[in-house]
Amino acid sequence: MPTVSVKRDLLFRALDKEYTDEEFDELCFEFGLELDEITSEKDIILREQGDVKAEGASDVVLYKIDVPANRYDLLCLEGLVRGLQVFKEKIDAPHYRRVPASSGEPQRLIITEETVAVRPHAVAAVLRNITFTPERYESFIELQEKLHQNVCRKRTLVAIGTHDLDTLVGPFTYTAKPPGDILFRPLNQSREFTATELMSLYKTDSHLRHYLHIIEDEPVFPVIYDSNGVVLSMPPIINGDHSKISLNTKNVFIECTATDLTKAKIVLDMVVTMFSEYCEEPFTIEETEVVYPDGRTILYPELEYRTEILSGDLINTRVGISEDAESIARLLTRMCLRSEVQGDRIHVEIPPTRSDIIHACDIVEDAAIAYGFNNIVRTTPRTYTIGNQLPMNKLTELLRMDLAAAGFTEALTFALCSQEDIADKLGHNIAEMKAVHIANPKTAEFQVARTTLLPGLLKTVAANRKMPLPLKLFEISDVVLKDETKDVGARNNRRLCAVYYNKSPGFEVIHGLLDRVMQLLDVKPGKREGYHIQAADDATYFPGRCAEIFAHGMSIGHLGVLHPDIISRFELTMPCSALDVDIEPFL
Repeated sequence: MPTVSVKRDLLFRALDKEYTDEEFDELCFEFGLELDEITSEKDIILREQGDVKAEGASDVVLYKIDVPANRYDLLCLEGLVRGLQVFKEKIDAPHYRRVPASSGEPQRLIITEETVAVRPHAVAAVLRNITFTPERYESFIELQEKLHQNVCRKRTLVAIGTHDLDTLVGPFTYTAKPPGDILFRPLNQSREFTATELMSLYKTDSHLRHYLHIIEDEPVFPVIYDSNGVVLSMPPIINGDHSKISLNTKNVFIECTATDLTKAKIVLDMVVTMFSEYCEEPFTIEETEVVYPDGRTILYPELEYRTEILSGDLINTRVGISEDAESIARLLTRMCLRSEVQGDRIHVEIPPTRSDIIHACDIVEDAAIAYGFNNIVRTTPRTYTIGNQLPMNKLTELLRMDLAAAGFTEALTFALCSQEDIADKLGHNIAEMKAVHIANPKTAEFQVARTTLLPGLLKTVAANRKMPLPLKLFEISDVVLKDETKDVGARNNRRLCAVYYNKSPGFEVIHGLLDRVMQLLDVKPGKREGYHIQAADDATYFPGRCAEIFAHGMSIGHLGVLHPDIISRFELTMPCSALDVDIEPFL
């Protein structure tokens, strides 16, 4: 959950009321938030960097408030205060309006086709005649940073740029150029740099270096110019120094470049709705025209309002309360969802600040918050259910106990492994296996979901080579196999695997373990109704020392002596025999 830090005195001044710490904690709980910590800038520095660094730091009390990750409208002081004031019914939820430019011609942002390869989307808006104070300015910057870390996914999806419109001349052009062709003075720098030089400069910057990877390998970098060729920004890295905003800024041009257009619209709506209250005409946002490469023109911000219709009975049933439709409409209105009753239905208006409302259940949740979770009467469920262990887990637990009693030690290995572990090291071809691949593996050790438990056990043996022999290990866990018949394209399969590592192969030990397992499962030797083994060829096992296991007429696994090449690939030096069976058919 994101944490928002607000100055206590500033918050209470905005709320027009003083609270004790306990009272504000209770208010947060009622509103669905959590007051995580009461601290100060000095305490934070003292805790993290020591006494010397803390000298001279502010003693102003800070409230650290945890907000739900999908409530982007609560990530700044303005949104938090507005939400609490509406919740306490001190003010009505504002209505946000997009207005035409006072000059008649809207600002234009022209997107060229070169951006398609790197960052194809852009949206923009203007906050006209805004008044900043030091506190408002600080909150404005912090909101952008919170959005960058949250919905923008560290600028990979969306990057926000804010500029002093009075220092620029429209229309603006959003294009992409080779890094050597981009030259401008970046924010807080004293000279001009090419984009190539900036990438080198910021590699040591503690803040910006985390965003360089987004575009550094691209042949062209995105850049925004005004009509005079002044660079506004090089998203998603840095803004230009020429158009930086200050306390004296009166007109703010906001642009959001993105790889996800929906997220860009949400982010733009959040920024302009939160700070439009400081405009000369509160809660109005000047429209901007965005021109796409195909000639389409769209006005932003959208500030879309929509209406959802649902019944009071649905909310009463889901929450466990008994309120009439009018009362429920009032509850929802307190959550910034203006509602009115028409007939037997409740019409709920979803404002542009509530992008988290995507289903009726989200409205039900807000009704429950406004009603108060502590006010919901605890009742006994009408349907009685008795919890029980899943049959597969019960069978697994029983087998684990008896395998341990047979002298084997249980191991628990990773469900993910490398392609080499399940293919090359076992003598198989990865292309022929039903393996589920990880789309973006962070390490070569975790590229695929395991299709067999054997590599994990052999790696465990390799890590314990110095232990006294013999090493007798087993594991009963799930493997993952591709299965087109499943809705997710894959399924879990519960398997049993055991290895015996000693100076001699010990095939008889593994065979005896198979007989014991079958005895426990009450499967008698026999070709039709029981179990039997027959010679088989498998690249993992030594030729002539491998058998396929059949039970109830179907193949369930293999046992045998591992091939010397397989043993050496896992950095082992002694013979090893293994058993690998599917236990799901025995349920």
